[in-house]
Amino acid sequence: MSTQPGRKKKRFLAPQEKYEIWMQLVRGETTVAEAAEQARVDRATISKLREVAKAGALDALAQSRPGRRGTQRDVELEEAKAEAERLRTALAEMAVRLTLAEGKEPWG
Repeated sequence: MSTQPGRKKKRFLAPQEKYEIWMQLVRGETTVAEAAEQARVDRATISKLREVAKAGALDALAQSRPGRRGTQRDVELEEAKAEAERLRTALAEMAVRLTLAEGKEPWG
């Protein structure tokens, strides 16, 4: 793989490195230019990292439900179980009503 003169070889940052850079930017400890120089990547890489981290954080915060334990999937599962129990109870009540309305003869 050859690089053009004047261009840096592409460098990939590990997730932990990206997180640390993002936190430094959030805390105001560094600028985009300084972070890029320190990480040996171009400024566009750091700008993109900042955008992706912000979007990810906002998505995660939008999905969180303060005061509730477990994941969103756990909450949905518990809601589905409660709905299934409600429907089971309603079906049993309807079966009793039908039996009473049609008399005591067995079906069939």
